[in-house]
Amino acid sequence: MQFTLSDFDYHLPEELIAQKPAEPRDHSRLLVYNRSTEKITDDHFYNIGDHLPQETSLVVNNSRVEKCRLLFNKGRIEIFVIKAVDDRVVEAMVRPGKKFKKGKTVELPGGITASTIDIAEDGIRTLKLSHSIDHPLLEPYRHTPFPPYIERDESLAERYQTVYAKDEGSKAAPTAGLHFTPALLKTLSDRGIEKKEVTLHVGLGTFAPVKSEKIEEHIMHSEWYQVTAEQAEALNRSKSITAVGTTCVRVLESAPKKNGMFIASSGETDIFITPGYTFTSVDHLITNFHLPKSTLLMLIAAFTGFDEMQKIYEHAIREKYRFYSFGDAMLLL
Repeated sequence: MQFTLSDFDYHLPEELIAQKPAEPRDHSRLLVYNRSTEKITDDHFYNIGDHLPQETSLVVNNSRVEKCRLLFNKGRIEIFVIKAVDDRVVEAMVRPGKKFKKGKTVELPGGITASTIDIAEDGIRTLKLSHSIDHPLLEPYRHTPFPPYIERDESLAERYQTVYAKDEGSKAAPTAGLHFTPALLKTLSDRGIEKKEVTLHVGLGTFAPVKSEKIEEHIMHSEWYQVTAEQAEALNRSKSITAVGTTCVRVLESAPKKNGMFIASSGETDIFITPGYTFTSVDHLITNFHLPKSTLLMLIAAFTGFDEMQKIYEHAIREKYRFYSFGDAMLLL
């Protein structure tokens, strides 16, 4: 069946968009869907060990979210840094766009300036800053890049990081991992369910809106990933793999293999997973509930089947699960 963008639309009552995370982290709700029996079970995340297969490996994305959103003049001017070309030249989304014209320099508070070197077709600016991107002078203006559907609240910055986050590089959190606590990971380890790590620095590719009704025409932005030799060895010892989040799916399905075994690798992935895709590396998936018409929702439909994805989402809305980054989770077996 050929799917169009409209096939992945659904209506979500606004009150189901989570503005705050569950406290403690593992007290979010958990929808469990078994692809073999087509059965849905409602539970809480702290009970996930009761549903996971014995001795499966939890593969997590250890990337840490960087404070890449620079806000000036009480948020009226924004520079959202996408990529550092060097210590002073960056690629960024800006607001308001009319202020950042090619060849012009914008005066910012604290003696900071930003000169627009170039403007790409999609509006991304190449800016030259007066100070290096990691200069202490910029520190007061750094903010966590919360998604637009979450009210900005810097007190939640650490809750927008996983407990196992390491190297900075992500522009958004790998949100499926936000539900884990150190205590829950220890409990799972005691049951033979070990955490294993990979890295994917979440960029705009995961969240860029699909604009073409023909989804096959959508071009994914690439994102940097890494699987070290040690991580590859750990993955190859796994009896089964439970990916924690769609970002881990992107790594595992992109990473090269030799004779069916993972090998150390790093690079850019622009993999676009839609219904009809055959998964080669992921057996089970933990994920949150995704936006309508998003590439992430298409990935879920590829994993469960399109009709099954619709059934899951209809159930979640009916049972008033909380959606998106700070929302509840589902386990797809």
